[in-house]
Amino acid sequence: MYDFFEGQMLLINKPKEWTSFDVVNKVRNVIRRKYEKKLKVGHAGTLDPLASGLLILCTGKMTKKIADFSGLDKEYIAEITFGATTPTYDLEAEPDTFFDKEHITEDLLNYTLAKFIGKQNQSPPIFSAKKINGQKAYEIARKGKDFEMKKVEVEFKEIQLLEHNLPNNATIRLKVSKGTYIRSFAFDLGQKLNSGAYLSDLIRTKIGDYNLNEATELNDFQEKVNNIII
Repeated sequence: MYDFFEGQMLLINKPKEWTSFDVVNKVRNVIRRKYEKKLKVGHAGTLDPLASGLLILCTGKMTKKIADFSGLDKEYIAEITFGATTPTYDLEAEPDTFFDKEHITEDLLNYTLAKFIGKQNQSPPIFSAKKINGQKAYEIARKGKDFEMKKVEVEFKEIQLLEHNLPNNATIRLKVSKGTYIRSFAFDLGQKLNSGAYLSDLIRTKIGDYNLNEATELNDFQEKVNNIII
């Protein structure tokens, strides 16, 4: 039984092309229409619009625990395309710079991936929600203004090459600390390979011990709420 007002933690499978706020808004509206009451709903860690996968939502009094969930390690399956870069480090923008990629082999890729294991100082993408003097970085970037992103310490705990179609692309599993940008990882990987790279697909599969296979689709969630007898 759901108790949304006393406090509920929800595991939702975020669809691609939805923002995290879109999901929060959808869940909030579904519950409000059913109960005709106002309700607090928040998420514990943003997923980019072009990413899909696990999103933790908290309702009611449980929203006070959002920071506990957002601090957990995350696990992703990332598809990375080599030989080009984009301004956003993913497919939100078209590739605009191209590089040679024919030298990228499985051995070179595995050797380079191993260099990321451990703590790293990572620059967040300029097209991100990271705050610069109180303003979101992507808002400044869209105005064409120059600015520098401050590097932050992140940790790559596990990296595994799952499959590849080299030198074109590869699918990689990553377990990382809070605050790690997989888009930045893709860009940095391209640089270390003496080529370019961008994130072409991303699925978040785990947050702490919570798994994507435990998550609910939005349509299924709406149906469950609509069927609650009150």
